[in-house]
Amino acid sequence: MQQDFDVIVVGSGAGALLAAIRASDEGLKALVVEKAPLAGGTSAISGGGIWIPDNHDMPKAGLRDSIDVAFGYVKACAKGLASDDRVLAYVETARHMARYLAQIGIPYRCMPHYSDYYPAIEGALPGGRTMDPVDFNAARLGLEGLSLMRPTNPGQLIFGRMNINAVQARSMLARERKSKWTLMWIMGRYFLDYPWRRKTRRDRRLTGGQALVGGLLTALRQRNIALWLNTPLESLITEGGCVTGVVVQKDGQALRLQARQAVILGAGGFERNQEMREQHLPKPTDQGWTATPPGGNTGEAIRAGAAAGAQLHLMAHTWGVPTMEVPREEKFRPLFVERSLPGCMVVNARGERFLNESGPYPEFQQAMFANHAKTGGAIPAWIVFDAGFRAKYPIGPLMPGAAVPDSRLRKSWLNTVYWKGETLEELASQIGVDAAGLVTSAARMTEFARTGKDLDFDRGGNVFDRYYGDVHAKPTPTWRRLTRVRSMP
Repeated sequence: MQQDFDVIVVGSGAGALLAAIRASDEGLKALVVEKAPLAGGTSAISGGGIWIPDNHDMPKAGLRDSIDVAFGYVKACAKGLASDDRVLAYVETARHMARYLAQIGIPYRCMPHYSDYYPAIEGALPGGRTMDPVDFNAARLGLEGLSLMRPTNPGQLIFGRMNINAVQARSMLARERKSKWTLMWIMGRYFLDYPWRRKTRRDRRLTGGQALVGGLLTALRQRNIALWLNTPLESLITEGGCVTGVVVQKDGQALRLQARQAVILGAGGFERNQEMREQHLPKPTDQGWTATPPGGNTGEAIRAGAAAGAQLHLMAHTWGVPTMEVPREEKFRPLFVERSLPGCMVVNARGERFLNESGPYPEFQQAMFANHAKTGGAIPAWIVFDAGFRAKYPIGPLMPGAAVPDSRLRKSWLNTVYWKGETLEELASQIGVDAAGLVTSAARMTEFARTGKDLDFDRGGNVFDRYYGDVHAKPTPTWRRLTRVRSMP
């Protein structure tokens, strides 16, 4: 059986869905094929933020940018791993994509106080380039469409039910004055929406990656673009050195699909493929550590492209984040922002700090690999925090102790998700960390907390580090001395 389309898109994340929508708006017949039973891929469980220099929303916040400045910044960040042409293509085109998203019903807004990841690099801005999707009403997608979209991570929901956007999350983590009212509004809106809750547990108000993918799926359905789920890619069809179609599995049979104009591979990376991880990534490596959906991102599209003659690039580079295992959850939980809050530190098996806990998450992952290569004890690393931290802040699956004390946590989590001790020496014994090293690190951290200056890794030394810190903490949003302690791997 053979069918013809103008454009065939493999994968159903944000990039894939947007490509199909754009093709349709250009008058082309598009098809999206997705091997999973749910659409959205990793995009659906992401924060949904996109880095868009010189975007249309910056002037509304009183911010200015230019393509030349953005180009210089990205070129410096890339460190020669991307050509100038590619860098320029992105910084010139991204703002037009943001406007297009608004045109198709997925408006984005700039985050005026969310800085670029690397503030010390020339051309960095203290805010405005990162854009966040505006909240999306799931009723526009409909219950049927919502049932086909991958739900978000448990860690991105309040009490396992209510969605929260990036602005609200920052407000609550930073303990801004308005944060209590924000939480009351989120909870009140959800529980008063009884007509919707009768139909589904999933929140009508979609935020972050859910808003992005929900909006894209709505646009897809409005254009009657075919979306085939449970349809894995087998191979690419080539003729005369050109890719002309795909072979997929659908309903137990192989289908040859011809693409008159293009095949677009938007099927993600290979982090769920242990063989490819062993081949390309630093050791140790384990696909089970991954925070992306099980069964997805297994590298078939990459291998199909290579088999058709495509060149591979940057295979040893990842956009990684530290993760932790939570029993009964289908995937590891990422720790994106909790690391910035005061009263915690990250140590290796020697009990030594080895990085800036508040830094960008890709840098965190790279520091773990670098320190593990040096000491053999940074995978796993341990985040150690005190009773004050536990009382005030969430971390991983733990809500702030003031709201959910240890006595109300699952009993099975003690010594599996978190460990606790009355002294640093007691805790070190439980988690297999050198006690003397941990005591020394805590003492040094306490001295840094007194002065507000991290002489080892400059934690809190830039605007990015401080963004998710506690605005009430003294002397800085990221520093406070440790008292009684707990730990998580």
